Formats: sequence, C-alpha cells, structure tokens
Amino acid sequence: MSNIKKIFYWSPHISNVATIKNVTNSMISLKSYSKKPLNISIINVIGEWSRNKDQLSSFGINLIEMKGPKLDKFIPITGFLKSRIIFFLIGLTKFFALKKILKNEKPDYLILHLVTSLPLALLIFFNFETKFILRISGLPHMSFLRKILWKTVSKKIFLVSCPSDQTRKDLIKLNIFPENKLKILYDPILQIKKIKKDLDNKKFSFGDKKYFLNIGRLTKQKNQILLIKAFSEILVKNRDLILLIVGEGEERTNLEKYIKSNNLNNNIFLIGHIENVYPYIKKSLAVISSSKWEDPGAVMIEASFCNKNVISSNCPNGPEEFLSYGKSGYLFKNNNQKDLVDKMNLFLVESDKERLNKIIESKKKAKNYTIFNHFKLLDSFLNMSDRS
Repeated sequence: MSNIKKIFYWSPHISNVATIKNVTNSMISLKSYSKKPLNISIINVIGEWSRNKDQLSSFGINLIEMKGPKLDKFIPITGFLKSRIIFFLIGLTKFFALKKILKNEKPDYLILHLVTSLPLALLIFFNFETKFILRISGLPHMSFLRKILWKTVSKKIFLVSCPSDQTRKDLIKLNIFPENKLKILYDPILQIKKIKKDLDNKKFSFGDKKYFLNIGRLTKQKNQILLIKAFSEILVKNRDLILLIVGEGEERTNLEKYIKSNNLNNNIFLIGHIENVYPYIKKSLAVISSSKWEDPGAVMIEASFCNKNVISSNCPNGPEEFLSYGKSGYLFKNNNQKDLVDKMNLFLVESDKERLNKIIESKKKAKNYTIFNHFKLLDSFLNMSDRS
C-alpha cells in the first residue's frame, strides 16, 4: 500500500473569481513545502481548470477529468440566470461521476471550495474513506436547504476551514458544526518572490498622476458605484486626483453610463482586467475596497504587503478584523457614501507619520496570508488524524 498521501481539490467555477488563485496557491504550497511525498490533484469538473494545466503541471499537480459536458469554451459565464443553469447542470450530471472518482481513487482528503452542495450531498447517501474538508469563505447566506444539508452531514465532515476569526465565531453561533471542527485557515494570497518580481515590472500608463485604486470584479458586491459617487465629491476640492478601477464584470455598462452622464471621464477610468496589478498598487495613493461583503479580500492584503494604505468598508466578514477595527486602516460604514467621503478626506489630510503607522500594523497582519503560513496551518490540519 502506498504511503503517498492523496489530496484532491474540488473547485468548479464559471467566472474569474479570487478562489481560483487561492486554490492554485494552496495546492502549490503543499507541493512546495511538504517534506512528505504528496499526490495533489484538482478535479476538472467542466473543463474550467484546463487553461491552468501547464502551470499546475509545472508544480507536479494533477488534473483529474470528469466525465460529462465540457463548458470551458464558454467561460467566463456571467449573469444570475445563466450561472444558476450551469450549477444545476453540474449537480445533475456530475453527482455519480464524483462518486466514482472517490470510490476508485480513494483520496485521503477532498478539499471543497465552490459548488460544495454536490459533494456534500454525496455524504448523505454514501460513506467514503475520504475525509471531507469544507471551505467556507465569509458568512454564507443560510437558506433553508443549505442549513438542512449542513446539519445532515456535519458529523461526517472532517473539518471546516474559515478565512477569519469572525467567520469562525459566526459559524459557532449558528451551531451547525461541532466547534472543534471549525478551524481558521488564512488564504494563500502572497507569493513573496513573485510579488517582488511583479513590482519591478515597469509597464505603467498613467505617468505621475495621483490616484486612488480599486481592484475587483465590476459587480454589485464590489459596489464600485458607491466609490464613484464618493470620489466625485472628493473632486470638488481635488481636481488633480484620478480614480483607477481595475476589473471586468456585468456592471461595467452601468458604471460607464454614470461616469459619462456626470462628466467624470477625465478623472475616473475603468481600465479592465490587468494581469499584473502590483505596479498599479505601488504607484497609488491608497487602495479602496467598497465591497458590500468580503472575507477580507485579497486586494487589501496585497496592498498592505506593498506598503500602501487601505480604505475599506466595514462589511462582513473580514475587513474590520484585518484592519484591526481602524487601527491599521481607514474603515467606513458599509454602503455609506458620506462616511466613505469622510475617510478619503481624512486620508488626504493625515500626516505621513499617521499613514505610516497604519501601514506598519496592516503589513504585520498581511504576513498571515503568505503561502508558507497557509501551508503550515493546512499541513497541521491534514496531520490531525495521524496524531489522534
């Protein structure tokens, strides 16, 4: 019998979400730092991981193909109705395919990130040698069906990982999973060597302009419309400032219309998806997160590591904790335009020393999110059963 531990990841996705990077970095961390031989594999549910095949292969990470329809030609898929149809098709066509993989391959662990209802439903009807680890990002919407599903399988789940202490506390209050199964596992956001290399990239197209920076999908969750409205007020006394918004999404048209109708074209720029955002972070005045919910969000962690101030909403379920409730950043009331304007003005008038003190504190927190720290935590969880 082989002593090589098998660890499979399940993370089907239909759009460019941050989870893709986190899952990739999690697998890379295990392959890079484990002293024991590991078989790390990602299940390619609808072909969504095919475009990452070369990168994964270079780290010795396997791609396990599932039978059934491949939809990678149509990814990214946006829109509520389309996404729900795709998720329904995944549930309908992949249930028994996943069961077969688990029965035949017998992985030691299956780490679940997205569309988790399908593998969890398997636990209702079947028993597996595989230990299931459920990843919960932020406080989830507790629908009746989700609550029933989680309660039904809670005893069969090996472990539930949470991205922040606040999320763990919220889950304890829900009293669904045993408290001893709830573990904090910080996302593997920071690859130090890669960041330093990316920071040296000289490609940048905004010269010496002074600008605030927002990075994220153009969605209602990210709430860029609030930021645009607040920034238009800042412009009254700061005409030389600009706002750069990096990302794509279904709200682009609405944002463009608002910018144009309010004559903001010379100061606000939607610059689309940028593969390497670090030069933009490096040259910014500060990075702003206007999200309605976040956990806590890769961008503010990357910005903090790059010695930049962060202005963020105090939305659930992570920015407050990461920014030490205002000690290491500028927190404004969630979805509150006036308070966002006040915090942006506060940033503009504070001294360099006051700004630097916040940066020092937030950078300390950011170091929790290196891929090495993620590995240490995850490795300790994976070895729990060996010690028991």
